[in-house]
Amino acid sequence: MGHNPRVKRAIILQHTATEGPGRVAELLAARKIELDVRRVYDGDAVPERLAPGELVVAMGGPMGVGDIDDPRYPFIAQEITLLREAIARDRPALGICLGAQMLAAAAGARVYPNTRRGADGAAVIAREVGWGYVEFSSAAHEPSLAGLRARELVLHWHGDTFDLPRGAVPLASTPICRNQAFRLGWKQFALQFHCELAAADVAMWVREDADYVREANGDDGGARILAETERCYAEAKPAWDRLLDNIIGQMLD
Repeated sequence: MGHNPRVKRAIILQHTATEGPGRVAELLAARKIELDVRRVYDGDAVPERLAPGELVVAMGGPMGVGDIDDPRYPFIAQEITLLREAIARDRPALGICLGAQMLAAAAGARVYPNTRRGADGAAVIAREVGWGYVEFSSAAHEPSLAGLRARELVLHWHGDTFDLPRGAVPLASTPICRNQAFRLGWKQFALQFHCELAAADVAMWVREDADYVREANGDDGGARILAETERCYAEAKPAWDRLLDNIIGQMLD
């Protein structure tokens, strides 16, 4: 394995105006990493490969890996290609929500709608939208989980899930969705949940994505998420920062 030069630049792939890098960008900037935010939904180019000294962060969005052939989202196939290249060359990568699903796809795993068994035994779509705990893996010596409790509160906002890629280390799960986070190699990470958001972002999502919230959680779903944000955000944020800072530290190691 050749020597990888020190990371100096982060390519951040943003898929919608409302899902920016948030805290990830702040923590990278604090480590003097230059940020190159690509608004791919607006036509910014997805690079074909990462240069030495670059890392990639793929953010969330309402589209899915299943939309790979949709002409509105040419960036999905391009990003999966970029992430496959990053895995092959051992370049640092972080995928959040949609980004996690694309990283799983790039690693050869299946991405599909998350389901649970209904009362009649049939599979029904199971969306996780709003505040909930993730259970972190009990894998000892997992530096990305240092300082975290066995369960931490996060924000969920997804309807799809993925199989664990071959060779990946599972990092987190929920009862309704087994694969919530994984590490590939030493420097590639996937987080299905959100821990990059400011409290105001959560309120904006509830407003902008009202139909999705209602479908997942019923008519008072949005109000419940806002009340829980008020109650939970300040308590949850230190763990979010800890997890992201651990991951960034390991990506830059």
